[in-house]
Amino acid sequence: MNLAEQPEALALASAQNALDASLQVRPTLVCLSHLRWGFVYQRPQHVMSRLAKHYDVVFFEEPVFAEHATPRLELSNPAAGIEVAVPQLPIGMSGEAIEQAQRQLLDEHLAGRVQGDLLLWYFTPMSLLFTEHLDARVTVYDCMDELSAFMGAPARLIDMEQQLLARADVVFTGGFSLWEVKQRQHGNAYPVPSSVDIAHFAAARQALPEPPDQASIARPRLGFFGVIDERFDIELIDRVAAMRPDWQIVLIGPVVKIDPQTLPQRPNIHYLGGKQYAELPDYLAGWDVALMPFALNASTRYISPTKTPEYLAGGCPVVSTPIHDVISGYGQSGAVFIADTAEAFVEAIGKALPLKGTIEFLQCADAAIAGMSWDNTSRFMQEQIECLR
Repeated sequence: MNLAEQPEALALASAQNALDASLQVRPTLVCLSHLRWGFVYQRPQHVMSRLAKHYDVVFFEEPVFAEHATPRLELSNPAAGIEVAVPQLPIGMSGEAIEQAQRQLLDEHLAGRVQGDLLLWYFTPMSLLFTEHLDARVTVYDCMDELSAFMGAPARLIDMEQQLLARADVVFTGGFSLWEVKQRQHGNAYPVPSSVDIAHFAAARQALPEPPDQASIARPRLGFFGVIDERFDIELIDRVAAMRPDWQIVLIGPVVKIDPQTLPQRPNIHYLGGKQYAELPDYLAGWDVALMPFALNASTRYISPTKTPEYLAGGCPVVSTPIHDVISGYGQSGAVFIADTAEAFVEAIGKALPLKGTIEFLQCADAAIAGMSWDNTSRFMQEQIECLR
C-alpha cells in the first residue's frame, strides 16, 4: 500500500504530530502582582518558583516612577524560569496614561515570545485595567487577602474584583474564611491556605549561630517576623512590653503604610528591620515564644498567616490574637495559644515559655503541620490549571 492509498492514516499521524509538538511548548504564565518579588519571600515567590518548572513565568510588578524616565521594562531573573518585569515610568502621568503604558510594555514584551498557551495569574484585580484585552487559555485569581479592606486600597478595587471574578476560570483563596466568601461569588473556587517549607524552618530546632544584632538581647525572647503595617497591633505590643519589662520582644520586618514614629519605644522592644528569607531560621532558633500580635480589624478578618506553620516548623510555641483561620486551623493543636487582651497575651506567653524543645510540644507542632508543603500546594494549583487547559 503506497502513501496515496492511506490519506486517513496520514491525517491522523499529522494531527498527532501537531499535538505532540504543542505539548512540548511551555506555556507562558504572566503573574500580575502588587507585591514585589524582592520584598518579603512569601506565597507568590514560593508558588511561582515551583510553577516555573513547568511554565515560563513573567512576574509583572507595579510601576516604579522616576523623573524623566523613558517608559521601559526593567528585567531580571531572580530564580530559574522566573523573569521579573518592572515598568519604569515618568512621574506625573495620569492614571489612564499609566494603564496605557503598562499595556503597551506588556504587549511588546509578550509579542513573539508566547509560543504555547498564555496563562494569566492575578494577585490583584487592579491589573485587569491593562490586561483585559489579553486572550488567555486559563485565567487564575489567587485571592490571598481581602485587599479592599487594606489601608490605601484603590476606590475601584471592589468593582475590578467583580470583573475579574467574572473572567476567572479558577479562584484560589489564601484561607478558609476568605473562601467562604469567594465561593459564593465564583463556582470554581478553592481554599488554598499558604503552606510552609518545613525543612527550611526546621533548622531552627537546632542550635544555630546567633545573628550579631540578636546575640546581645537578653532572654526570654518573644519574636515576630513579617510585615509591620496596619494589621499589627501596636498597642498590644506596647502593653505587653510594659507589663513584663523582663521579657525581650524582637520584631523583624519592614514597616509599611504606617508612620514608624507611632511604634512603641521601650528598652525591651527591639526593631531589627527586614531580613532575608534564608536568615529567618537563625533568628527563630533564638526565640522562646513566637508572636502573632495581629490587630482585630477589617484588614485581618480573612487573613491566614503564613508564619503560623513557619513558627511551628521551627519548633517555637505560638501566641496569637484570635484570628479566625488561626483558631479554626490551630486553636486545638496544643501548640498555638489564643489571647484577646494584653493581660491574656501575657498569661498565654507565660504558659508557652516552658514548652520550647519539649517532646510533647514538638509532637503537637508536628501534628499541626503534618502533610503541609509548598510542593503540594503548588501541585494542586497546577492540577487545576491543567484541567482547564
